[in-house]
Amino acid sequence: MTDSQASTSSAEIMSDQEAVERLAGARERIFAEVGKVIVGQHEVVDQMLIALLAGGHCLITGAPGLAKTLLVKTVADVFDLSFNRIQFTPDLMPSDITGTEILEDTDQGRKMVFNKGPVFAHMILADEINRTPPKTQASLLEAMQEHQVTVAGNTMHLPEPFFVLATQNPIEMEGTYPLPEAQLDRFMLNIVIDYLSEDEEVAVVTRTTSGKKEAVRHLFTGQELEAFQKIVKKVPIAEDVARYAVKLAASSRPKREGSLDFVNEWVSWGAGTRASQNLVLGAKTRALIQNRSHVTKDDIRALALPVLRHRILVNYRAEAEGITVEKVIGKLIENLKS
Repeated sequence: MTDSQASTSSAEIMSDQEAVERLAGARERIFAEVGKVIVGQHEVVDQMLIALLAGGHCLITGAPGLAKTLLVKTVADVFDLSFNRIQFTPDLMPSDITGTEILEDTDQGRKMVFNKGPVFAHMILADEINRTPPKTQASLLEAMQEHQVTVAGNTMHLPEPFFVLATQNPIEMEGTYPLPEAQLDRFMLNIVIDYLSEDEEVAVVTRTTSGKKEAVRHLFTGQELEAFQKIVKKVPIAEDVARYAVKLAASSRPKREGSLDFVNEWVSWGAGTRASQNLVLGAKTRALIQNRSHVTKDDIRALALPVLRHRILVNYRAEAEGITVEKVIGKLIENLKS
């Protein structure tokens, strides 16, 4: 039995009712554990939790020094997941991520042995992914979509559950390689980490210079996380709520019949079908962790920014007028009737 099959079998042992009961209050407990290491950033943690429970990957955008790496490592600890960090650099090669075959001396003589790369872990932090060339960025595509890698014609499955959380620093433009739209679309959410308030920053400085460090407890296992993901997909959603998500994503597409004037003026490319799927899946997850058995349009609206901000491309005219993608999404929500 493979590792993937074993984890799936273990996840199936937990009944749907047991999984729902385990999820009750999970959000507050996770906040409490993460709060031992990370000050504030509740919305960021909330969105990351939604992505994990929905089985999606995350793109985390923020300036250097905002504890992006520490946050991801802490969340991995809470779910007792194996964790590897990959620092993306201009000279990083695809084999540095996936692994490579090497010639080894064995009892049976010399033979080629596959040496696994850092991608073979439950949670991968692709740090500063926009600092490496497209060829290396693309090496993550198969892993993200198929949860497997192919090296020298051999396909190897990655451990389950499997997540990629990639960080990028928006201010480092020189020597960077922006992710292409097709690869950006693979990420369920684009989470933006902003600066802390003055009080929160004081708390960080005080805590990190005192020499004290609290241990983070393992609240869940990877097998439980897989069971939670199955429960998320079973959450019912009314047709009008699902239609609202589809209309919201579709309204971002320019040069179509019924397209809004400001969309035609400011947007060069809108969100695709994967955006609608992730809006619905994220909304189901949000409802579940808030102990609700139904999804509302408010859940869709709450996830509009992280789901759509990396899927809508504004044009040069919008940039010249100071129009951000966040402002476009806000106007889309305002113009979409309930």
